[in-house]
Amino acid sequence: MTLNLSPRAARPAPPAPAKPPTAGRGRPSPIRIALLTLLFAVMTVPVYLLLVNSFKSQQDIQSSPFALPFARVSLEYLEAAIHSPQYNVLRSYGFTLLLVVAVDVLCILFAGPAAYVIARSLKRRTQILLLFFLAGTFIPSAALIVPLIHVLRAIGLGNTVTGLILHDVAMTLPVSIFLFVGFIRTVPRDIDHAAAIDGAGRLRTYWQVIFPLTRPAVITVLILNSIGIWNDFISPQILLSPGSGTYTVTTAIYAGISQYSTDMTKVFPNLLLAVAPVIIFFVYMQRHIISGLTVGALKG
Repeated sequence: MTLNLSPRAARPAPPAPAKPPTAGRGRPSPIRIALLTLLFAVMTVPVYLLLVNSFKSQQDIQSSPFALPFARVSLEYLEAAIHSPQYNVLRSYGFTLLLVVAVDVLCILFAGPAAYVIARSLKRRTQILLLFFLAGTFIPSAALIVPLIHVLRAIGLGNTVTGLILHDVAMTLPVSIFLFVGFIRTVPRDIDHAAAIDGAGRLRTYWQVIFPLTRPAVITVLILNSIGIWNDFISPQILLSPGSGTYTVTTAIYAGISQYSTDMTKVFPNLLLAVAPVIIFFVYMQRHIISGLTVGALKG
């Protein structure tokens, strides 16, 4: 009996060629395409109408609202909205921005340490406290307006900017704490132990060690809170009466165009000035929102 020890016999058999992918693999279904198209139309058509009709005359808006104003485009309506003495939307930008910054700062100061205690504690009462905060997300803000007015008047903060700021902070805390807790739980506890060995207390450990690591969650909280406060209409309209003379962007739009509701050359330009900063801000920061909401799940 002879053995064949030639190099050709010792080589392994070549792998079988991969099968070509089928023609329909990876192609989205027609139902999915139809649903995505419908969703795209629902979200973009209002923005398109707002944009093109901000540069048209009243007659063009009523006759052809979807047409592009290439022939008779005019900036006079937008300039009139900017320089209008009755309802200056740009003037309300400053107060709204101040409100957004104040609420964001206070929310971070309160939500972060509270979430750190909840995330690091294993006690049952601490977890019940988290459920208590989450319960606040299921209460409609409109249902709290009437009792809130009585409470603010009782403590002397009725019809004041301070009362509005405290209300917005309280309304943004539940979601903010929930996001912070989910992210802090992904941070290893060994970091806390190392900080404690170096002599850092719990408060110092959070602000100097844990807080810098929660940057994605902080950005997500800031973005969501900022957009919500900028678009809020009910709270500033009721908590700041028209007699106070203080308007946010949304209340300034309402106060200005309510008396010109049939004049579309005043309605559309003012609405465009109100929503343009939010749209630009969201488009630029949307990747941070997605990363902040998913980073905890990816790390877990």
